[in-house]
Amino acid sequence: MSRFFVGPQQVCGDLIYMTDREDIKHLSRVLRLGAGDSLDISDAQAFEYRCEIQAVEKERVLLRICERQSFAREPQLLLRLYQGIPKQAKMETIVQKCVELGVHCIVPVFTKYTVVTDSRGNFSAKVRRWQKISEEAAKQCRRGRIPAVKEAISFKEMAAQAKEDCDVVLFLYEGERQTSIKQALLRRREEAQRQGRGIRSVAVIVGPEGGFSEEEAQVMISAGADCVTLGKTILRTETAGMAAAAMIMYELELV
Repeated sequence: MSRFFVGPQQVCGDLIYMTDREDIKHLSRVLRLGAGDSLDISDAQAFEYRCEIQAVEKERVLLRICERQSFAREPQLLLRLYQGIPKQAKMETIVQKCVELGVHCIVPVFTKYTVVTDSRGNFSAKVRRWQKISEEAAKQCRRGRIPAVKEAISFKEMAAQAKEDCDVVLFLYEGERQTSIKQALLRRREEAQRQGRGIRSVAVIVGPEGGFSEEEAQVMISAGADCVTLGKTILRTETAGMAAAAMIMYELELV
């Protein structure tokens, strides 16, 4: 069954009004749905709805709510991916797959070894494209929320932001040989339990094709990040974030 997103203000009593033109076009012309057909709606904040289409009009689709429930598939863990910006279309794959794996937010990062630049000042157009891919992936895997793809920031901004906003910061560094994600999370979870709290948010930091410099690694260590390894092999940048997301979700979400 197809899933669409609306704003909370479009939910009125036992009715939902869908007004996004692209969604209406997709629903009516591609899926060929009409009055009497069912579909899923998420308000992107707290609830999802099983609905029946009452009417398909040019400017809106009127839906009657049949069932309402809290999100069934949205992870409780807030996993933020700081991704060193890769070349070509690799970021599109990263966004799509990491959204499927449960990432809450994706932040592109300019690092020392990032080849991509914003010399023409049109990088925001790429971010809008990645946000659209995030939305499509969220619909496909039936998530409750659409993960945000933020505007790109510098490595310095990322170092300060990650520690401020997240309970745990995992820095994927090829120079690390011993500490795994599992070991770092176990240690951090034990610390949190001693303080009477849990781990609600995790930041994972992935470098671009050239990885991170030693200076960048020292910055993250000084900021309190856990340097971790993904194993004996060196993964591609488009693979590393996916592998890390799967490991983190397994350790903290699937318990």
